[in-house]
Amino acid sequence: MKLRLEENSLRLRLSEAEVAQFASTGRVAYTIIFGPEAGQTLEYALEQLPATDPTLAVRVRYAAGALAIEVPAKLAEEWTSTEKNGFSERVRVAANQELRIMVEKDLDCSH
Repeated sequence: MKLRLEENSLRLRLSEAEVAQFASTGRVAYTIIFGPEAGQTLEYALEQLPATDPTLAVRVRYAAGALAIEVPAKLAEEWTSTEKNGFSERVRVAANQELRIMVEKDLDCSH
């Protein structure tokens, strides 16, 4: 899964295998190691919210060393089971601040 950060935007691109994994497990995650000491890592993940969660919008969750994009179950199912290439949403992260989130299928790429 490719992660791209630029200004106030975040983009995830998933291979065909990663889209299939997300469809079956509800989660795809990777860890980047930046150094030898504990805490010098970043885990980034795409997670499906439980079907019982009333959230209808994409959310972002961040804590030191962990970034997760949370997707409502209905949107996740629609995206993984159709030809729909991707989705994007603007998430309010602070007063007068939005983060644009894009999630796409990267089906022509093998990484």
